[in-house]
Amino acid sequence: MFCSKKKPLEVKRIVKANDREYNEKFQYADNRIHTSKYNILTFLPINLFEQFQRVANAYFLFLLILQLIPEISSLTWFTTIVPLVLVITMTAVKDATDDYFRYKSDKQVNNRQSEVLIDSKLQIEKWMNVKVGDIIKLENNQFVAADLLLLSSSEPYGLCYIETAELDGETNLKVRHALSVTSELGEDIRRLANFDGPDTKLMQNSGKTKFKRTSIDRLMNTLVLWIFGFLICLGIILAIGNSIWENQVGTQFRSFLFWNKEEKNLVFSGFLTFWSYIIILNTVVPISLYVSVEVIRLGHSYFINWDQKMYYSQKATPAAARTTTLNEELGQIEYVFSDKTGTLTQNIMTFKKCSINGRIYGEEHDDLGQKTDITKKKKPVDFSVNPQVDKTFQFFDHSLMESIKLGDSKVHEFLRLLALCHTVMSEENSAGQLIYQVQSPDEGALVTAARNFGFIFKSRTPETITIEELGTLVTYQLLAFLDFNNVRKRMSVIVRNPEGQIKLYSKGADTILFEKLHLSNEDLLALTSDHISEFAGEGLRTLAIAYRDLDDKYFNEWNKMLEDANAATDEREERIAGLYEEIERDLMLLGATAVEDKLQEGVIETVLSLSLANIKIWVLTGDKQETAINIGYACNMLTDDMNEVFIIAGNTAMEVREELRKAKENLFGQNRSSSNGHIVPEKKQQLELDSIVEETVTGDYALVINGHSLAHALESDVKNDLLELACLCKTVVCCRVTPLQKAQVVELVKKHRNAVTLAIGDGANDVSMIKCAHIGIGISGQEGLQAVLASDYSFAQFRYLQRLLLVHGRWSYFRMCKFLCYFFYKNFAFTLVHFWFGFFCGFSAQTVYDQWFITLFNIVYTSLPVLAMGIFDQDVSDRNSMDFPQLYKPGQLNLLFNKRRFFICMAHGIYTSLALFFIPYGAFYRDTGEDGQHVADYQSFAVTMATSLVIVVSVQIALDTSYWTVINHVFIWGSVATYFSILFTMHSNVMFGVFPNQFPFVGNARNSLTQKCIWLVILLTTVVSVMPVLAFRFLKVDLFPTLSDQIRQRQKAQRKARPLHSRRPQTRRSSSRRSGYAFAHQEGYGELITSGKNMRAKNPPPTSGLEKTLSNSTSWIENFCKKTTDTMSSFNQNKTVKL
Repeated sequence: MFCSKKKPLEVKRIVKANDREYNEKFQYADNRIHTSKYNILTFLPINLFEQFQRVANAYFLFLLILQLIPEISSLTWFTTIVPLVLVITMTAVKDATDDYFRYKSDKQVNNRQSEVLIDSKLQIEKWMNVKVGDIIKLENNQFVAADLLLLSSSEPYGLCYIETAELDGETNLKVRHALSVTSELGEDIRRLANFDGPDTKLMQNSGKTKFKRTSIDRLMNTLVLWIFGFLICLGIILAIGNSIWENQVGTQFRSFLFWNKEEKNLVFSGFLTFWSYIIILNTVVPISLYVSVEVIRLGHSYFINWDQKMYYSQKATPAAARTTTLNEELGQIEYVFSDKTGTLTQNIMTFKKCSINGRIYGEEHDDLGQKTDITKKKKPVDFSVNPQVDKTFQFFDHSLMESIKLGDSKVHEFLRLLALCHTVMSEENSAGQLIYQVQSPDEGALVTAARNFGFIFKSRTPETITIEELGTLVTYQLLAFLDFNNVRKRMSVIVRNPEGQIKLYSKGADTILFEKLHLSNEDLLALTSDHISEFAGEGLRTLAIAYRDLDDKYFNEWNKMLEDANAATDEREERIAGLYEEIERDLMLLGATAVEDKLQEGVIETVLSLSLANIKIWVLTGDKQETAINIGYACNMLTDDMNEVFIIAGNTAMEVREELRKAKENLFGQNRSSSNGHIVPEKKQQLELDSIVEETVTGDYALVINGHSLAHALESDVKNDLLELACLCKTVVCCRVTPLQKAQVVELVKKHRNAVTLAIGDGANDVSMIKCAHIGIGISGQEGLQAVLASDYSFAQFRYLQRLLLVHGRWSYFRMCKFLCYFFYKNFAFTLVHFWFGFFCGFSAQTVYDQWFITLFNIVYTSLPVLAMGIFDQDVSDRNSMDFPQLYKPGQLNLLFNKRRFFICMAHGIYTSLALFFIPYGAFYRDTGEDGQHVADYQSFAVTMATSLVIVVSVQIALDTSYWTVINHVFIWGSVATYFSILFTMHSNVMFGVFPNQFPFVGNARNSLTQKCIWLVILLTTVVSVMPVLAFRFLKVDLFPTLSDQIRQRQKAQRKARPLHSRRPQTRRSSSRRSGYAFAHQEGYGELITSGKNMRAKNPPPTSGLEKTLSNSTSWIENFCKKTTDTMSSFNQNKTVKL
């Protein structure tokens, strides 16, 4: 993996169809998909390399080597190697498990099957065995195995309709054309594999899997380095002390002991003492810290997996933590980068309302004529009399059906237009049901609405359109099709009805179509315009609907000019556009449609809640600008209350730079006039790019930028301007962006803002940004699994992001910070006692506690209580975490654990270590026990300090625990009981009899702990250690309570009284903004329809060609081989195809 060579850029690719032997000499990649990081051979070296990137692991390996030197170590080697091996093994097992699940997902994809032509026979092959140049047979609704070239199709003229949901989340169909020389090979879809496996567009856009670490991981690495430096300082102090002691006292002490050995070298003695104390004091950062961190993260991951409130019952999809190392980072997110289609929206268009001849249909009114909301109790319109009804369609305003029954001519003409003016293709399935194949989901919604109201589009040919009008079959002659494009923003059809009348039907963006209306429409125009504004205010996608009556003479003259323009070689497009403009005038307005690009449930509430949590949401989408802006307003990311929405659409770097400059001048100009020069900084300086500038901006702004402009803006000399402007805006929308640009935007913010980023998407085009962001989330919807496979977390609905961040993320960060603060505190308190003892033991590297206590302190006596706090603790409930998003801000500002908090914990630990050592030392100094014997012996002193330490740290964690469970009680008080059980056992006669060398101090614990003075010393030590902290916290909560403190007090009051449930504010938009026009299909469908290339032959069979399965594959193969021989003769002699 690390030694692989970089693949050279491929300029051209030579492929011979159905010739594996020839293609293999080019060494093209196979079709196997790899998203896992390891294999059996590389797991051990790569995983060990990754683990020893942690400074602490390398540090403990170094200590282990030192402990193997007997002249240095006063502790046995197993006290370090056992925990180190345990940590590395647990982490390796966890990493292997995570990667195994990725491997299983890869295997599932690789083992999908396709029919491949091998040796003139169709054979079933797994995807991973498909080779470049293979010819593949595909049937309807099959997955595509690789990047393919279409050779032929059952559709006329070699057309093929594909869905790219796994790539971009779009469920609307795209059209692909077969090569003209191969399009007549047969009736089934056949494709030639061009790019396999890692060479496919999907995998090329996926980006490289990165090893992600949290900010706390990186901080812990820094702190370990600092602690190591601190240990070196302590070791130097004690080594110097040893040299001085040996010089001044050691000589006389050796004479006292009759030690006649040669005099020790003072420098060498200090050198050995230095390393001895490094080993003794290494427990400041014990290896159990990393074991505990991994266990806590694993527990948090299971809480996410088990959360019933993030379970999507409709598809039986639970939330899944696909990694266990990033949970606390979920509580520190500042920027969310979201895809649109399939992530914010369901990509399901629904016909909601319409305005016909000045009257709105689709609203509900009460008895007083006031508009009311439609509820689930409201009975929808009954369409059962229509045998061709789409049963999924619902409409609640019965007045529209009444107008149809009464024969309202305007309503009939409105619905007739919807049934005629579109690019939809129809077919019947095996059950005889009418099926629409739509290239634009907007058109599908309009044609379906007309179908349910009795105007059913049945079929089309290049010259005719057949519809069923209220039970009567009517065929219209299609005279012209005026296609949609991004400039015209409308489409029209010209038809002749059975009565011989020529009509032009048009639909398009209201801003364009209203300019084409006849002057007699002035009153209706004003009324319809108000209706459209009302629809847009509700976040609906709107289209204006109009028609024009044409006489034969005028149309024939116009059509002759159109034929001449189509045949022209110069300025053809301009002449055609001019003719379209000429005939699309003096239109008569019929009304407008309102289609809902249905948002996923809870999107608006989620966006609002995340905004209150100071999380900025950027939308990165491949959709058009109008569509993206419309969704922005629908989600409340964009509002009419914003000071301004900046749109960057420059085509060159200079234009983009100028537009960014003008936007910043406009922004700062408005704020200078509104703020009067006053600056009020709020955010912490370490998280700001330019805090003064950012806090100067007082209004709400939004930025919209296109993909071509973004390409220039991401250049090195412009990107800082883009970033500065974007970060000053409340919302950023990037439209028409490529997968690579999505990743570049994420990387720009991630690198230059020093902020924690999250990317969320549902399609393969989101994989790059998911891998690039600190946290990647995949939506496991109907659009495939590529985003999920590359993600760190996955769930089924965007709304679950709110609970993931505000509850699980905030709790994980809160718990991890409390865990680390307590862990460093208790280990400083535990370890630094050795430092103070060094001044009273001749700096001899003698430990205060016995060896077994040192070994068991972090593994047994204090491990479970801190784990319980790190896994279960919570400051406020999940409901309050959701209701008060402002609680999330401390994580963004990194307030709960940072370098300052570390030094506070360190000072607290030092203070406790002083109390633990000097209070017993002073109390025992020249003191006697109740039996008249001295209590100042070494083991009694050690037992007293060890007991005081266990009780102090247990009381301290009890004070730190905010949320008590049975597990907390059992672990805390059970650990104290375990300490006393092990203590009395180790000092018993039984243990001495079995292991006399290991447990020589028989009865010491019983003798010491039966004396009242010992317990008074322990009580005094506990009070002195805990009371200052208790007093400080009481005063802080009483005088300077945080929001968390206030809510916790509120929770306590609610437990005593009946719980109060606050109602969420209504988030329904009320806006005057005009929505984007509801077109999403590509230009060129009009020409495709009128050419007849997508039409079937007359009298087609009831089932589509895509759904048929050939009963005799041999005839197809024979036909293919014959056609191939004829076709290939036209190519060069080596029969290669250059693609």
